[in-house]
Amino acid sequence: MTNSWGACALAIALTAATAAVQAQPASAAAASAAAPSSPAKKALVARILKLQQPGIENMARQIAERPAAEMMQQAGQALQQVPADKREAIAKDIQADARKYAEEAGAIAKTTAVKLAPSTIGAVLEANFSEAELKQLVAILESLDSPVNRKLQSLAQEMQKSLGEKLIAETRSSIEPKVKALNDGIARRLQAAATPASGAKP
Repeated sequence: MTNSWGACALAIALTAATAAVQAQPASAAAASAAAPSSPAKKALVARILKLQQPGIENMARQIAERPAAEMMQQAGQALQQVPADKREAIAKDIQADARKYAEEAGAIAKTTAVKLAPSTIGAVLEANFSEAELKQLVAILESLDSPVNRKLQSLAQEMQKSLGEKLIAETRSSIEPKVKALNDGIARRLQAAATPASGAKP
């Protein structure tokens, strides 16, 4: 089993990015490029991030849980080598370990993602959208019906990359030990189950 936290693919759930909208005119996109910041824009960005918080937290939880899911898949294969009379009990123990990991790591990742969102997603929004467009984005997230959503979709990859890189970097020291502990615990359980008891008849 390998530690895959640092190699997890990033996927952010942006509600507005899933809406079907008309393409934004190129002239409108060019006019709003590199729009200057202002208190009003910061307030609108904060509102957008608040509206997107469930998606941000869900993305973070999925990133944190992915190593456990991969380990569970590998453990399921390894369990086939465990004596049948021990298999169910070991599987339940492993599942309990994985649930504990998911709860702890997921909570860390969600809290950190929300903390990082203003400097990652928020920075991209503030730099690329005018105040008028940010107002439209608020409306998009509430009604999912605006051409400016096309622009948001075009920036989704940049925003997810920005947040994801910082999220992994800032939570690595907290989550990697939990990944290792889960991996080691699963390995110990499987090894103990597969090793014949001392004095057992062949």
